[in-house]
This record gives sequence, C-alpha cells and structure tokens, in this order.
Amino acid sequence: MPQFPFARRVLSFLTMTVLFGSCSLLHAQNSSAPAPAAPRSATAQAPPTQEENGKQDATKSPNAQQPAENSELVSQDSPATFKVRVNLVLVRVVVRDNQGKVVTNLRREDFQLFDNRKPQAITYFSSETPESQALRPATTVTANEESAVTPEEVQTAAKKLPQRFVGVMFDDVHMSMQDTTVVRDAATRLFGALAPSDRVAMFSASGQFHLQFTADHDQLAKSLYSLVPRPTTGGAGFHDCPEVTYYQADLIQNKSDSQALAIAAEDAVQCAFNGDETKIAQANQMAQSASMRVLTLGDQETEYAYRHIEEAIKQLSAMPGQRVMVFVSPGFIPSTLWLETSDLIDRASHAGIVINTIDARGLYTDDLLGDIADPPRDSPRTSGFKSTYRVAAQMAQDQVLEQLAYGTGGTFFHNRNDLDEGLREAVAAPPLSYLLGFSPQNLKVDGRFHGLKVSLTSKQKYSIQARNGYYAPKTIPNPVEAAKQEIREAIFSQEELHDVPVDLQTQFFKKDATSARLSVLTHFDVKSIHFRKEAGRNADILTIATAIFDDNGNFVTGGEKTVQMKLLDTTYNRLSRSGLTLKSSYDVKPGTYMVRLVVRDGEGSQMAARNGAVVIPN
Repeated sequence: MPQFPFARRVLSFLTMTVLFGSCSLLHAQNSSAPAPAAPRSATAQAPPTQEENGKQDATKSPNAQQPAENSELVSQDSPATFKVRVNLVLVRVVVRDNQGKVVTNLRREDFQLFDNRKPQAITYFSSETPESQALRPATTVTANEESAVTPEEVQTAAKKLPQRFVGVMFDDVHMSMQDTTVVRDAATRLFGALAPSDRVAMFSASGQFHLQFTADHDQLAKSLYSLVPRPTTGGAGFHDCPEVTYYQADLIQNKSDSQALAIAAEDAVQCAFNGDETKIAQANQMAQSASMRVLTLGDQETEYAYRHIEEAIKQLSAMPGQRVMVFVSPGFIPSTLWLETSDLIDRASHAGIVINTIDARGLYTDDLLGDIADPPRDSPRTSGFKSTYRVAAQMAQDQVLEQLAYGTGGTFFHNRNDLDEGLREAVAAPPLSYLLGFSPQNLKVDGRFHGLKVSLTSKQKYSIQARNGYYAPKTIPNPVEAAKQEIREAIFSQEELHDVPVDLQTQFFKKDATSARLSVLTHFDVKSIHFRKEAGRNADILTIATAIFDDNGNFVTGGEKTVQMKLLDTTYNRLSRSGLTLKSSYDVKPGTYMVRLVVRDGEGSQMAARNGAVVIPN
C-alpha cells in the first residue's frame, strides 16, 4: 500500500484537540458588560486514581468537576475534535438561461427535487454569492488603550482575510508530457487575477507535488516547475504480448465481451505463436491473463489518484470559507469504480466544495493510431477493431470529469485550447449557486444508488446543473455522534446561521510584544432556546464551539464548551430579560484572525453560527 505522509498531517490537523484556557460562565447581563460568574458546585472531590482515569470519557477533561444535582448552570470545557461529516443529502444547483447567464432570483419554492422519481421536501435552501460570504469585523474591545485598533483598520484587515480557498489538483498520474507542458504554461498566467482574499493551494494526483494555501503568487508560479508526468504503471516503450488497453481489459473482465477477448487472443496468436491458429487455446489464456493484469494495474492507478483527490477535499473542507477545487486532467476511465466517484461527490457536496474540471487535452480529434511517440503494434487482422476501442476510450475519459463537475455544481471545460481562460473561469468566484438539502424518508441502509433530479416549477427553458445521484448509507449513524459532527462541520463553514439569536463579541489583552489573551463572548437570547420541563425546572444543554483561524485560513486554536441548564422559573424569567453571556479565552500571538462561533441548542436541535475578524496589533 502506498504511504501518504501528507494525509497523516491533514488528519492530525483535523483531529487536533485544544483545551480552552480559563473560561467563565457569566449570569444575566447586557451584551457588552460581563456579569458575576455563576457558582459551580462546592463539592470537593479527591483526584481520580489511575484506574479511574482510565475509565473516564476520552472527550472530557480529566480535571473536570462533577456538578451538584441542584446546580442551575454548569459549564464544562472539553477537548474539541473538529472533523467533517457526511450526513444530509445536499444538492448544489446552478441555473442558467439560454444565453448561458446565471439566473439569480430563484427561491426555495421555485425548485422541485426528486429522489428515485419520488418528490422530496426541500428542508434546507440557501443561495451563495461572493457578497453574501464577505467577512465582517467582530465588535472588539481591549484592556490595553495603547493597543486599541480603529474600526477602519479592522475593516481593512478583514478584506484581506481569506474568504475563498481554491485547491488546484493536477492529475500528473494520467497526464502526458505534452499535457503537462501546455497546462503549466497556462497556469503561470493565472495568479495575477486573484483577489486579495483568495488563497490557493496546489495538489497532485500522485501526491508528490503539493503547496499549502497561500496568497504568495510568486511562490505559486515557481511551484509549477515541479509539475511533470508521474504514471504509476510504467512508461512508454514497453509492449505486452498481447497488447491490451485498459478499455479493452474492462470489456473483457467486467463486461464479458467475447469480441474484445477474441481480438486479444488473435493478437497473442500473432505475437507469441507467429500466426499459428492451432494455438488459439493458449492464446485465449494469455489474453485473459493480460487483460486481468492490465485491469488490476489500471484500477490501482485510479484508486491512487482518488485517494489523493480525497485528501485534497479533506484539506479544503477544513478551510473557513468558500471552497473550490479545480481538477486538471486528461480524464480516465473509472471502470467499476463509479461508487468511489460518487463518494468523492458526496464528500465535496457536504463540505460545500464546488469541483470545476478542465480537460487537459484541450481541443482534440479522435486518434485512430494511438500515441505517435509510442505507436501500438497491432496486427493487420485486429488493427481496425483496436482503433475503434481507442476512439471509444478517448470519449469515455470525459465522463469522470463531467460527473465530478456537474455533480457538485461546477463547470466542465473541454474541447477548447484556451486552457488559460478555462483556468481563469475555474478559479473565479461563482456569481451565484443554490444549495438544496433534503432528508430521505424511509431510506434503506443498503448502499444502493439513488437517482436525483432537480427541476423548476416554472416552464421556462433554463439549463440546470446539479449532481445526478447519491448512494444510501451502509450503517445507521449514532444520533449523539451525528449532533457532534453537525457542530464540527459548521465550524469549518463560513455560512452564518440564525436559528438562535446570538451576538459575538471579542476582547483582547496584550501580555507583551509577542503574546496576547483573546476572549470570545457569546451572548444568547434565552427566550429563543427550547427547554423541556424536568422536575419543575427548565432543562436544556447548549454546546458552544469556537475556532480561531489565521490570515491564511489555518486553524490556530479553539474548543467546545457544554452548558447544562436546569433553570428555576425565576431564573429563567430573569435571563429572558437580560440574556446569558459565556466567555472563553485563548492565548494567541499578535496578528489578524477570523473567529468562527457555532452554537447548538440540544433540545431544539437549532444552530447559530457567526464570523468575525479580529486584529491584535504588534
């Protein structure tokens, strides 16, 4: 099995656990002035024994105190394991008129969504534009008057904070030297058109070429010199006997095509037995063996590329903003690996990633004779059939690029030689796309494919670009874990949610020239929270997750806070008037940061999410 050191680094990044610093629970107050801290349980506990420590929940701090039964408010900090989930079925849709322009005035009721031809209720709807994702400054106060920052300074810094992350994936596994030369030349003219808030990373299907997200255009241009073909199945100049292509091997092994087998056997007769037709039985065995070997190697090459595409999606999923992947490839044939293709589409869709694909071959004509630099050695009796297979294979290579693009609401750039224009369009901010979500009813846990269709209620002749299906899960998710994953996914989104009215404020105190204490204050409207009556009290559990990202979108610190509420009616009435504020603090260095706050109401399963830009001067 190939090793993926980059994959281990991304996984480590996504599963890092960060304990909060000193965090305090504040009682009823206004949104700007902290109130006295709520009392914790006064019950002292002896330190746990080594055996008891081994039995503790891995998600809880070993030093956390257990609350008393009559506590009204108990706040507990816990390590945060921010990951990305795959849960609801999301369908990203782009609608264009007959002039190719994006239609921008559609609403939820304008869409119809069908799962296996059965209409579905659209439970989630949003439209995304560059303006709707713009980052706003957080309301910030500082205890150091000499470190005060003006709102104008914060606004200027916010415009430079990353809002879009573009991952350019080069398929160096399948590209030829001619492909890479053309692509490299086109990509060098790309970076001057990027916005100050764009961050670009580069990946390769081989895993041997990678550049982290950056705004340094010179570094991006220099890194392109590392782009060269890196096939995993050998180079040109080697010919098997019989010579079987991946397309033909797929016909023989997966589709039981007797004609494809007969052609391979005839090639074996010519190359191994000098045209002796009495050796047809041995030639058939050679054809079967060769096709199995070619198919296995081709599948391994495709799986290898898929794993690195998946790792790039994971890294993009962890970036706090709009996410675009540009996949530059000559295309390839997935054979029986369409399930893996659908899985990539699922991962990208749930992470809000649009995949734009570019056919690196540009405008090409069907090549009947194969690679001129390494021509095939076909016999006169089979050359006509094998030329037909080569043309069919060249056409089939487009399918995976088309599926990845249209399945995620992206664009498929092909049959054009202006690759620089294709790259420019691929990395540009989309003018508008719609995201539809639904929860399948009575979904069987059988792993089967479900066809999707999106249409409009009007009869206008618009073109609709959307994914064409998804696969049912093979296991039932745990409801508790699903709720945790919902929070973790929201942390790495830039979308603001308003189910629960929440205000985000920040404070910072500079300790010295190289360190500061950043506090995040979350103010709730208690009336909007769903409570249940339990033993005469108002009970609910709030989960507050906070993440702080630097000016390249890298995760710096963060954590989760769980607040168990068992409020008496008098306390509930008081907090309903004044609200409830929670404060969490972190040690950071001076710099420009984006703060992402996510709140989940456990009883009502409501979500709130806020973004804010913070500047701590040097």
